[in-house]
Amino acid sequence: MIRLRRPATAAALTLAAVATAVLGLAGPASAHVTVNPAEAKQGGYGRFAFRVPNESDTASTTKVEVNLPENAPVGSVSTMPVPGWTVTVEKRKVDPPIEVHGSQLTEAVSKLTWTAAPNGGVKPGEFQEFPVSMGPLPPTDRMVFKVLQTYSDGNISRWIEEPTPGGEEPENPAPVLTLTAASASASPVASAPAAAADDDDDDADTGGATALGVAGLVAGLAGLVLGGLAFLRTRREPTAKS
Repeated sequence: MIRLRRPATAAALTLAAVATAVLGLAGPASAHVTVNPAEAKQGGYGRFAFRVPNESDTASTTKVEVNLPENAPVGSVSTMPVPGWTVTVEKRKVDPPIEVHGSQLTEAVSKLTWTAAPNGGVKPGEFQEFPVSMGPLPPTDRMVFKVLQTYSDGNISRWIEEPTPGGEEPENPAPVLTLTAASASASPVASAPAAAADDDDDDADTGGATALGVAGLVAGLAGLVLGGLAFLRTRREPTAKS
């Protein structure tokens, strides 16, 4: 029995050593800046948050720069106050102008920069969200936001690489907002025949109920007439003498 257990124990130890070596070679996945939610409808408005994790073990994130894509300008961009941070908004000229609710806009937001207060920022092991409201979203498949993340020690993480659809994720991927076509609303003309059909069905049901009611009334009257005739016949017949 002892000689049977030793090979099994040795094999188990060997497998454990191999697994440890393999897992040891695989380092922790690198967190990066993302936009949430990551999908929206073209032409709509939405609230989006740029989520910024801190990857440093010793320094804090003190500045976040978000560059909006030049090929997909947005007419309206507004920021939400973030405690401990100030934000600056940069704009650029756009040609052709952007139409928003019947107005022609010749400028669009090109860059948002959040700066932490002194001795503030995103500390190691933490993350911060920077919410914005945007719309109407452009008629394009996606929006790529190139982001620069500055640390208190002077290091800068550049999240500027555009992911390739179907390809491997780049080392420093930029946040991507996927845009889908808005669904077409139902046409009132198309719904009209259905409504007419419903009206016809209601009329048919009403007509059937009326016909049944008339038939029942006629049958009742016929019963009354026959009953009256039988009664009169009985009154007319002579009573047999004993």
